[in-house]
Amino acid sequence: MISNELATVILAAILPWAAMPDGHAQAPDAGQGPFGFIRLLDAVSAGTGKLEVLIDGVSVRPEGYQLGNVTGGIALKPNTYQVMFRRDDVKEGAIQVPVLANDTTILIPFAEPIPVRNNQPVSWRIRILKLKPLATGEKRTASFVSVSHQSELNVEIRQGGKWEPVEVKRLGMARADVRQASGYLPVRCNGQPLSAISVAAAGNFVAVLYDDETGTLRSRNFQDYKYAGGK
Repeated sequence: MISNELATVILAAILPWAAMPDGHAQAPDAGQGPFGFIRLLDAVSAGTGKLEVLIDGVSVRPEGYQLGNVTGGIALKPNTYQVMFRRDDVKEGAIQVPVLANDTTILIPFAEPIPVRNNQPVSWRIRILKLKPLATGEKRTASFVSVSHQSELNVEIRQGGKWEPVEVKRLGMARADVRQASGYLPVRCNGQPLSAISVAAAGNFVAVLYDDETGTLRSRNFQDYKYAGGK
């Protein structure tokens, strides 16, 4: 069963705070919880240098992020925070994120061209896609999210010895049930292979589809954890 649903897209100017790429949940200090969490995936292909992330003006990771980096959960006290993303030669973007105890918010910054006026050269700005984890119980599901410049992607997953279509619209989400209980789920788009999804555990697995610096479609996968941060 495959369904499409609109993901929340927010135009932003971006602020700093960071966690290690591919890391586990991280607390900002040694204080006691409760905590809420923010996760990041860098899909900003335009511009130069590393992506800088700031939370309420504090750089999360001064060395920055590379395209395709995904963090673990960044632990924060319940409150509303401004999260800003900056990269050289791209207009920064920012978003206000309400952080609730034991709740996780996923942010995917990406680059979008600014409409050209009066024959000016093309310039870029950062936008931010905001997602929430999906509770699936003991089921396995795959959620495909596209920030590619293509309006629609004809993705396929291979299960039971055959390829099954998953239509993914830009800035939207398409979800598919995963029937296998272990190993990797092969994925392709227009016949070109993308990163296979590890489905060793029950839960939702997110595949973010984005364009790299050359315009080639790429994917980055992660399990859709809902982090817990104490009482």
